[in-house]
Amino acid sequence: MMKMSDVAKLANVSAATVSRVLSNPEKVSLETRERVLDVINKVNYKPHIVARQFRTQETKIILVVVPDITSAFFAKVLRGIEHVALKNGYQVILGDTENDVERENSYIDLLLQKQVDGMVLLTAKIDKNKLEELSNEFPLVLACEYVDGLNVPTVSIDNISSARKATEHLIQLGHTKIAHITGPMSVILSRDRLKGYKQAMISHDLEIEPSYIQEADRTFESSYNQTLKLLSLATPPTGIFVFNDEMAMGTIKAAKDSGLTVPDDLAVVGFDNIKMATVFEPNLTTIDQPKFAIGQKAMELLLQLINGEPMKKKKFVMKDELIIRDSTKGE
Repeated sequence: MMKMSDVAKLANVSAATVSRVLSNPEKVSLETRERVLDVINKVNYKPHIVARQFRTQETKIILVVVPDITSAFFAKVLRGIEHVALKNGYQVILGDTENDVERENSYIDLLLQKQVDGMVLLTAKIDKNKLEELSNEFPLVLACEYVDGLNVPTVSIDNISSARKATEHLIQLGHTKIAHITGPMSVILSRDRLKGYKQAMISHDLEIEPSYIQEADRTFESSYNQTLKLLSLATPPTGIFVFNDEMAMGTIKAAKDSGLTVPDDLAVVGFDNIKMATVFEPNLTTIDQPKFAIGQKAMELLLQLINGEPMKKKKFVMKDELIIRDSTKGE
């Protein structure tokens, strides 16, 4: 592997001059700079990243921690993050926790060891006090998930109001027996969306039947099974608001396998507006989250922290939208 000293020898300059050409080119004469760059291009020299990090105290790498890399939702958020990162000379590495808090902690060690310049957390299961301490020492942004009362830059939507909007859509179609399949209740998004569902039911004087609320684990299969349980009740629901789109597709499959027609026998609303929502039959009514924009904003905030720029506002609530499709029409 070509070293800096080899480049210096070929260009007939010192290694310090090569280093200055790479880090502070304005301090080197044009003639010398061109000679060094010509050698660098000819031999395809790549500066050693660890050595550069030692000199500059930066890696030009940011870490994004996700709860589930297989989720179509997070893929679009990641694209938004990377779009801004690459434009600003940063590379993105990814940590998938698989919803395991210990793995989340292990990725945070990369920040503690200064192997990355900053972190965007798309999951927030670790201790609130630890997150607060980390944010006081290192550039850290939360996106999608959040923690109540935490003074950390955060980008999300209002999950309570959007869940209320989804439930009220079913109510406006004439449904009174409305169920909700939640995500894991250990996740704040699940608790907020359940709260929004309850608010909509209460504001329309509709009874909240405990058996109509079922917890699942964010997957197609778990929602399929919980839907079968709901449909087996003596008085099954006629409408179901589901925690996310993938789960809503599991709900529709369970309804079809039970001999029901969606939306005539059962109306279904999902959440996130992933791409499959427009392909699945029937097309899914859902809450659209501005996934790409959430990623962009999160990375912009992280860059502000990395560059030491003042931050007047730390909480950003992005706009969501109810997208009405075939899974709730026909009532």
